[in-house]
Amino acid sequence: MSTPDQAQSSAPPVRVVVIEDEPTITHAIADRLTAEGWEVTTAYDGPSGVRTVAEVRPDAVVLDVMLPGFDGLEVCRRIQADEPVPVLMLTARDDETDMLVGLGVGADDYMTKPFSMRALAARLKALLRRVRRTGAPAPSDAEQNVALQFGDLVIDRAGRRVMRAGAPAHLTPTEFDLLLCLANAPGTVLTREQLLADVWDWIDATGTRTVDSHVKALRRKLGADLVRTVHGVGYALEIPSEDEEAPVADGPTDIHSMPTPNDPSSDA
Repeated sequence: MSTPDQAQSSAPPVRVVVIEDEPTITHAIADRLTAEGWEVTTAYDGPSGVRTVAEVRPDAVVLDVMLPGFDGLEVCRRIQADEPVPVLMLTARDDETDMLVGLGVGADDYMTKPFSMRALAARLKALLRRVRRTGAPAPSDAEQNVALQFGDLVIDRAGRRVMRAGAPAHLTPTEFDLLLCLANAPGTVLTREQLLADVWDWIDATGTRTVDSHVKALRRKLGADLVRTVHGVGYALEIPSEDEEAPVADGPTDIHSMPTPNDPSSDA
């Protein structure tokens, strides 16, 4: 019988594709991730990046926004349309518009240059933990068969599906995790630091803008009234008042009547 350490050592290494056109940065990232025991493959432009991801089938992608050939946003669209993969985007500009566009085409997280290699490795580890957690079974049969409902917002936890006002909302995996975190404590203000720890699995004061950007993306897809900002503190899921609340059927929502699961790759 193998020990836990032996089982871990026999597991296949994490495969990461780094798509970055600056050789110095590419080599630094590759060296750091290789030191973590991961297999790293590099590409230096958009077209070769798409081909490399298709060939390697990596566990995660580190993707620069500014690339020759075509940019990182187009790379992200193409690789997510083929087979969804966790993407950490790198941007030289601290521009929230660029960040929102990146999240909209399927990126899970982003970092602004310059950054430390240690922080990059930590963010990738957290991203991979989230992916594994997302794939885990629901904790109980009750949760598998009962959806959360707040007014006209319906969240199928097991199927990872969302509807608002009867229309399906196509959320990225991270957006769904953020919405579910807020929905598990409706009306309660959660700090940015709490959300970073619970959704992203890491705590870093510089990452609070990651939370803000994902909240903006949720509002864009589900309505500006859904998430309430408490300035200087954090965010809360806004519970509709009785006069605003849409009719709700008696008892829990039957998830089998909901549309097909979210397809983040179709959400450009």
